[in-house]
Amino acid sequence: MYAVTNPATGELIEQIENATDEEVRAAIDRVHRGYDSWRRRTVADRAKVVSRAAELFAERADELAAIMTLEMGKRINEGRGEIGIVVDIFNYYADNGPDLLADEPMTIKGGEAVITKGPIGPLLGVMPWNFPIYQVARFVAPNLVLGNTILLKHASICPRSAVAIESVLRDAGVPDDVYVNTFASSSQIPAILADLRIQGVSLTGSEQAGISVAAEAGRNLKKTVLELGGSDPLIVLDTDDLDETVKATATARMRNCGQSCNAPKRMIVLADLYDEFVDRLTKRVADFYLPGDPADPETKLPPLASIAAADEVAAQVEKAVEQGATLRTGGRRIGPGAFLEATVLTDVTPEMDAYYDEIFGPVAIVFRAETEEQAIAIANDSPFGLGASVFGTDRERSSRVARQIEAGMVYLNSAGGSQADLPFGGIKRSGMGRELGPAGIEEFMNKKSIRL
Repeated sequence: MYAVTNPATGELIEQIENATDEEVRAAIDRVHRGYDSWRRRTVADRAKVVSRAAELFAERADELAAIMTLEMGKRINEGRGEIGIVVDIFNYYADNGPDLLADEPMTIKGGEAVITKGPIGPLLGVMPWNFPIYQVARFVAPNLVLGNTILLKHASICPRSAVAIESVLRDAGVPDDVYVNTFASSSQIPAILADLRIQGVSLTGSEQAGISVAAEAGRNLKKTVLELGGSDPLIVLDTDDLDETVKATATARMRNCGQSCNAPKRMIVLADLYDEFVDRLTKRVADFYLPGDPADPETKLPPLASIAAADEVAAQVEKAVEQGATLRTGGRRIGPGAFLEATVLTDVTPEMDAYYDEIFGPVAIVFRAETEEQAIAIANDSPFGLGASVFGTDRERSSRVARQIEAGMVYLNSAGGSQADLPFGGIKRSGMGRELGPAGIEEFMNKKSIRL
């Protein structure tokens, strides 16, 4: 069952029945049928449609932001910001797609060759609730330009976002059988991946969801891209403005109510700054991030996406404290609705669950490191490897530290982020493959070698 439930109040707004098996098969029929004509259109033609989609996303920013606020509690201003990067992504692939898909001539032993770049066929996208439109854009924009067709299964709490995305793309000129939204259930994904016509799957979601989908994809020899969880470290080596560093850290951690895979979740601070950093971070979190209505632009801390999500994070905090962590501020559930006080934990050790688990909510964990080497060791002591950040006044030193961090992305003097022209993705249990930038259009690409 798909359902719209306002997480600020717990009110059930709408329910939508799951697609039947027959409806799912019909959706696969459609994207298979649409592929033959879509792939034959010129890259320039497909790019023009994607460019028009960017325009429509921009025009409907307020409407789309309001949908996200209702469905998963995103602050209204953050929703508008999300649409901003969606527009950037569609524009990036519309503008750069023709060059990214140009043939590559090669000189080889005994002659010449050319690498052509084309689509592989219909793809399945399984998308999450935390960034209901941005996550879809990362997958959809490059593949529409490339010539693949898309069957999209969105999160069960975001049916209105799913419908709104399909409406934008349809109005932009994407044919009916090229992008198809399906209200399929998770239990129907194995059958979709078993269908010979589906050529690949991209999933953004939890580690367990990734394991499940990867197993089915592997069983059926389907190309897979996975963007999963993260417990990103943020190392503070030194600073000439501690207040600004703390502000950047707190803002990044609490963005989207802490429900970002690549948010800095583990702050690792060198010993000479640690005590003052913790004091200032605790004060900022306690004084500044107060719960409120996410539709109010003045609200700093919205609800989590669901009551269940808020309960889970509260339980993780409670367990950390029971196991010996120090609760500096926050940690309490606030009702009605899915609210949780913004939280700071310290004194978390490897014997505690919170040391290795991802906490997907407004919770910052701060670690003390005696040396640069210890900071790097703490950063790498994680099953995840999505992103990381390094703050320091010496760029050469910061860069040296960044190169030693086991992650798919590292940011210097900024706390995570995402932009259309920069590849996004992780290693270890944070997933496989890349989205965005030039790499994002290559994952589901047929790089065909033609010996001339």
